[in-house]
Amino acid sequence: MFAATGNPLRAKDICVALGTGTAAKNTESLRAKLKRLVTRDVLTELESGLFALTRPATASSPDPTPES
Repeated sequence: MFAATGNPLRAKDICVALGTGTAAKNTESLRAKLKRLVTRDVLTELESGLFALTRPATASSPDPTPES
């Protein structure tokens, strides 16, 4: 979902897209899951409640050359 939009998303927007409902119990449950993904470096919380994919680390070493 994050990759498809390319933009940061809020828990409520994700709930709407998933069709899980927008009641407080739904958004707070999802927000807790999103925060867990932040601690695992999958997502980044840009500001309070605004989540985005963590940028992949760029390789510092060049690609290995194929052996002939």
